Amino acid sequence: MVGMTGKRTTTAEQAARVEEVAKPEETEETEEAAKAEEAAKAAKAEEAGGREAVRPVPRGFGLTANGYGSLSRQFPSTPRGARLARRSVVRQLGHWGFGPMTDATCAVALVLGELAANAVCHGRLRGRNFHVRVEYEGPASRFRIEVSDAVLGRTPEDPKLPPDDQESGRGLFLVECLASRWGWEPRNPIGKTVWAEVAAARPPGGPGSPGEG
Repeated sequence: MVGMTGKRTTTAEQAARVEEVAKPEETEETEEAAKAEEAAKAAKAEEAGGREAVRPVPRGFGLTANGYGSLSRQFPSTPRGARLARRSVVRQLGHWGFGPMTDATCAVALVLGELAANAVCHGRLRGRNFHVRVEYEGPASRFRIEVSDAVLGRTPEDPKLPPDDQESGRGLFLVECLASRWGWEPRNPIGKTVWAEVAAARPPGGPGSPGEG
């Protein structure tokens, strides 16, 4: 083939020229595709960021706006289960704004520990767990602690201080000292619930507290 310059052009040269002409177009198409992909990623990220921005933020201390909180869990009827219940309650109180060394947390932990120990020792039934419920009532400034087991026959007796040489038997006496009031009631369909109430002012800065802005 003879070009406009009068030189003969081979088929191979023609193919090379066609390829050179096509390369810029392919590059442009690739760049456009890359830009479109980046734009799609940016839009997706922006959309996800918008969803994150409007996601509701949990309230401080895990309490409701009115200052209420509740924990309800079951634990194995074993000494280890009683220890786990106490640690779980202390951890939850931390989420509600009560530090581990505050008077409120120490009182609740001791009361819960004694009630859980009694449930394990005197209310244990094979194949049954014991149930723990701890509620904080901000407006009333108090905790309500409930420990339920599966045995109704052995109910708590009036607390009495045992002799000095007796190593056990002081659990309910300690509950009597720390709780503003306590008691027990039958549980439907089986067992009983021993409960106690412990006074505790709302944590500073928590929902509904005097220091809340």
